[in-house]
Amino acid sequence: QVQVVESGGGSVQAGGSLGLSCAGSGYTQNYKFMGWFRQAPGKEREGVAAIYTSSRTGMKYYSDSVKGRFTISTDSAKNTLYLTMNSLKPEDTAMYYCAAAAGWVSDALRGDGYNYWGQGTQVTVSS
Repeated sequence: QVQVVESGGGSVQAGGSLGLSCAGSGYTQNYKFMGWFRQAPGKEREGVAAIYTSSRTGMKYYSDSVKGRFTISTDSAKNTLYLTMNSLKPEDTAMYYCAAAAGWVSDALRGDGYNYWGQGTQVTVSS
């Protein structure tokens, strides 16, 4: 059974940095898309960043709210997806989820087409 497990959440002050990791149970190139999503209390789930692993260049997608501050990357040799978060803001506070899609998704930052989800890791940014 495919599993993805997040790690690396925590608490940081505004302006700080955190890194998240997501370990997959299979080789990441078996997933066409991998992404990071977040959900804050009382808010809808938001796609933060995603990567099309099947492309030669690993096309990346970012929400406007994190563009220029967050970086998504993969290390295929370690079956791991990363999210590097810089210049964090209090509004980045949320539960962050890793997700993987075995097939094509029409919108990489929408969660609908993703098959596998992690349990989530909390990120808290204080002002």
